[in-house]
Amino acid sequence: MTDLADRVGGAPISWGVCEAPGWGHELPADRVLTEMAGLGLRATELGPTGYLGKTPADVRAVLDRNGLRLIGGFLPVPMHICTDEDLREAAAAMDTLSAAGSEVVVLAARSSDGSYDNKVRLTDDEWTTLFATLRTLQRMAAERGLRPSLHPHVGTAVEDRESVLRLLGGSDVPICLDTGHLLIGGMQPAELIELAGARITHVHLKDVDLQVADSVQNGRRSYLAGVRAGLYTPLGAGDVDVPGIVGALEAAGYDGWYVLEQDCAFDGAPAEGYGPIADVRRSLAFLTEVAR
Repeated sequence: MTDLADRVGGAPISWGVCEAPGWGHELPADRVLTEMAGLGLRATELGPTGYLGKTPADVRAVLDRNGLRLIGGFLPVPMHICTDEDLREAAAAMDTLSAAGSEVVVLAARSSDGSYDNKVRLTDDEWTTLFATLRTLQRMAAERGLRPSLHPHVGTAVEDRESVLRLLGGSDVPICLDTGHLLIGGMQPAELIELAGARITHVHLKDVDLQVADSVQNGRRSYLAGVRAGLYTPLGAGDVDVPGIVGALEAAGYDGWYVLEQDCAFDGAPAEGYGPIADVRRSLAFLTEVAR
């Protein structure tokens, strides 16, 4: 694992920046990227479309100011009910990612309203539409020099173990392993590595408080309420076997990015030097020990 430290990146969601409606206070990009760089991170995901700038030149400028490169971006698309307008928006987002130097587009099978608070159950016909849309998105990504990666995600059409297995059987799309979302959805990350390790091309590292996760799984809390209640913790402070997962991925030959993601949400701006930066610092220190 000697090169693992060179493959660790950040993400604006660890500073509470999220595309979901009503998520909470959005910290300015310059503060987020300045704090990332101050922690020693040298690469980041994009955050919501437009967050780092309206044009690729704007995105490159804000990244360059902070000495960061762009890893990729998260792109939720309602694949089971996809319209021409949805595809146009996806194309525009991929154009920005490609022109700004991104390597990966992280796709998610978005719910119809864009929130993550409801279960998305598909009919067989909707699964057929989803797979067709996914093939189109994979082609669009390849045309732009991007590596597509499908992210099983809470509150999307690919969330629980059954839907992940259906995705693996019905598509050849590469997979983004998110250690938190997969576990909350009901599938052990180790099982996905065993079943489809060669298809994992991107990783989001999260740790999870399983007691809070249980309240989200059982509907006692919404996903957003769970996040606000501490669903995600710094690496090593929760119930995910992060060392075991990283070790299994490295043993399987994984050579992609490990993106630190501790989803959080704020009613107002946390004081500089506190909150998100402190938690990301803890996660980095933990992962450094894992790499050793």
